[in-house]
Amino acid sequence: MLLRKIIYTILGLLFISQGIVYSQKPYRVGTTAASFLEIGVGSIGISLGDAYTASANDLSAIYWNPAGLANMERNEVLFVYQPWVADINSMFAGLGIMVPQIGTLGLSIFGLDYGDIEVTNMDYQEGTGEKYTAYDYVVSLSYARKLATWFSFGAVAKYVTSKIWHTQGNAFALDLGVQVQTHLLSFSGQREDGMKIGMSISNYGTRMQYDGSDLLFPVDIDPEGSGNYQNSQAKHNLREWELPLLFRVGIALDPIKTSNQRITVSADALHPNNMSEYVNVGAQYQFTSPGIGDFFLRGGYKAIFASDSQYGATFGAGFRLWLAANNALKVDYAFHSIGVLGNIHCSSIGFTF
Repeated sequence: MLLRKIIYTILGLLFISQGIVYSQKPYRVGTTAASFLEIGVGSIGISLGDAYTASANDLSAIYWNPAGLANMERNEVLFVYQPWVADINSMFAGLGIMVPQIGTLGLSIFGLDYGDIEVTNMDYQEGTGEKYTAYDYVVSLSYARKLATWFSFGAVAKYVTSKIWHTQGNAFALDLGVQVQTHLLSFSGQREDGMKIGMSISNYGTRMQYDGSDLLFPVDIDPEGSGNYQNSQAKHNLREWELPLLFRVGIALDPIKTSNQRITVSADALHPNNMSEYVNVGAQYQFTSPGIGDFFLRGGYKAIFASDSQYGATFGAGFRLWLAANNALKVDYAFHSIGVLGNIHCSSIGFTF
């Protein structure tokens, strides 16, 4: 009875949190800070068109739905490299450890490096000879556990930093998620073959405000007076900005499953606070070769029904090779296009132990 009350409480909190995530016309595009938090992490989820909320069961679930960490089969390390637009590099590194009787613990870092950028001003529009750097990163600590054989819960605590030269902003955020295994549409009548349902809310936290020495400038506070006030120091006081809050609801189903083949289809509905609602869909084909490993083909479509979306079809493939002592090597690749911004390639390599 107590377990059932805990589960209902968690589900209620997630449904209530949906009311916090609002978007309305005109859509609030460009009104949130740390937009890099909206970039997908991991080749599997990206190749599925970002429709991974219900079926995430590897370390990349830290981004998609932390409840998926509870469904990991082994400890895992994961590295992701995703060159972004305009020569921006995006990288992720994470570690997940399964602790008996406690749950799954995860530690990760994800960030963007903008490289060296030339300093320009009105007098030197071709560059002053100086260069500055900019970067964004988020450090996450995760926890997930199965509260029942069919219900898992997860949470992620985040420290977010965004820096441009000598100006920096920081924020703290929390992600919450659940995954439910149901009997719905089960071809065998067993719960493990039925529909999976996932829900998560991401980036619920403090606002971000930039501060630093680049915001200082000289000003004459008394231009009519005879005193030496022309080098008085003033400072731009920037506003605080919300983080990109995102609510996801997803389903996943295996319409075809045999001893060595499986097809999984998935769909996510997303409700952000800075743009219109949209839907992602994806599908995965898995072939298992006994004693060797698993091979995957994936495809999807991102941002269906989104207003002025530049996203579209996604594709990917991967394999998991079994090694000695039940360890495994995982390699995955994903491709997707962002319209006028170009094509994006994402590579992931992981090791389970």
